[in-house]
Amino acid sequence: MVDEQNAGGKPTANGYIRPGVDDRPDLDKALSAEDKENIARLTAPMPKRRAAERSVDDEQTQGVKLATDSQVHGSGMAALAAVDTAVPDEASAFMDMRDPMVSADGHRPTKAEIVRLGIGFTVSAVACAIPWVALSTVILPRVFEQIDAGSKVFMLGLVNSIGAFVALVANIVFGTLSDQTRSRFGKRTPWIVVGGLITGLSIGAIAFTRSEALIVTLWCLAQMGYNMMLAPYVAVMSDRVPDKVRGTISGFYGAGIAVGQTLGSVVGAAFLTHGASGIFQAWMMGLAIFSLVGVFVVVVWPREKSSRFEADGEAMSAKAILRNFRPPRHAPDFYYALVGRTLMMGGYWMITTYQLYIAQDYIYAGDPHAIDKAAAIIATMGVITLVVSLIAAVTAGPITDRIGRRKLPVALASCLFAVGAAMPLLFRSPMGMYLFAAIAGLGYGVYNAIDQALNVAVLPNPKEAGKDLGILNLANTLSTVIGTMMTSIVVSIAKSAMHAPGTPAAAYAWVFVVAIAVVLIAAALIMRIRNVK
Repeated sequence: MVDEQNAGGKPTANGYIRPGVDDRPDLDKALSAEDKENIARLTAPMPKRRAAERSVDDEQTQGVKLATDSQVHGSGMAALAAVDTAVPDEASAFMDMRDPMVSADGHRPTKAEIVRLGIGFTVSAVACAIPWVALSTVILPRVFEQIDAGSKVFMLGLVNSIGAFVALVANIVFGTLSDQTRSRFGKRTPWIVVGGLITGLSIGAIAFTRSEALIVTLWCLAQMGYNMMLAPYVAVMSDRVPDKVRGTISGFYGAGIAVGQTLGSVVGAAFLTHGASGIFQAWMMGLAIFSLVGVFVVVVWPREKSSRFEADGEAMSAKAILRNFRPPRHAPDFYYALVGRTLMMGGYWMITTYQLYIAQDYIYAGDPHAIDKAAAIIATMGVITLVVSLIAAVTAGPITDRIGRRKLPVALASCLFAVGAAMPLLFRSPMGMYLFAAIAGLGYGVYNAIDQALNVAVLPNPKEAGKDLGILNLANTLSTVIGTMMTSIVVSIAKSAMHAPGTPAAAYAWVFVVAIAVVLIAAALIMRIRNVK
């Protein structure tokens, strides 16, 4: 016989353990104090469901049936009551019950705090993009050209490939470490500040050397510092920005990137016109901005709460950290987003990284004043891209928040970029490049405004946002490798096929063709995401 007092939560007298009832975990021990507080505030009453309405495949239902079949008085009703009690489950219904104006860390930010988050993301995006693009796409290519014009394409591809590999590893490592960091300053803040300092000092040191090997080493160190800062920085979007306004914040963040990258081309071209002194000043600009931007953003944002007493899934150890490097499993949407962004940005960097050489050797091929004219055309393209991408980025985020869609706008933005990339093929002239800047810039602005919100939406586990967003941000580094290597390969094949000592203009025409194909594949992959509209 069974003691009725043991039903509904304890093993029966005959030792039988009812699946889903008696072996249910003790929530007082399984949940941290913070989890309990959040559940108490966020859960809503759930209607009781009758056993007849549940699937016969449900293990809890089977447990009830077995208990009922035992013909013990009261055990069936007691078990049924235990099964249908509404228990908050963080792994399933919990996220659906969360208030959309409450961030993943359980805090409801005020309007002022949301504004501060938006300002921090936007201003820092602009501040980082300006020197990074100016140095990587204008100044660094010119430095390699000055050292050895014959190997400039190879050296640019080499430094970007090695640097991207370093950045790839750094993104995963520091994203994971930031998830595990426990300090009174929070888990993201220390990495953002230190990463900015390392980036700035590494970039500043390049100004004092002409050694290609040392330049490659310092640039890789800068890549490491930049991703040490970037991985936890982007994770803040998941940690502290509520779902309801994430599209808008992502839009302003994307606008900052678009504006900064555009201004980076303009600023880089302006430094280039001042010769050696301008190049030195460009490196010093990178030193100053990156050294200060990490401090700036953590001051502008609401202070991150201490993570010293945040619950850990397991004790901090080398084994636990290495286990956290494991990519998420059974998450196809996550990988569609990862590969889609990688290819889209790969097509972008195929053109952008080599825009100085494209203007010199494709648009102004054979012109004795090609370098000066190339700088002028890059500056004009920058202004055009600035206007269209700013408009697109500022408007696209709020619109997608209103319509509740992320996937389709991202795919359409990729297609729009492909249309823009076709313009220099149809019009081999400055006008073709200006049309590219306008149309592709519009698509890129929309893309940047929405893609980060899409990335957050496909995260399989918000508690591992730093790690998983670090993996998604591999697209930023892998795309640099793909873009520079593919352009370098296309140019090399064209030179070999045409037996040309220099770079033939036709080689860059094929660069545009390949970039268009890569971007369209990216759009198709984004459309395969199933759980995000």
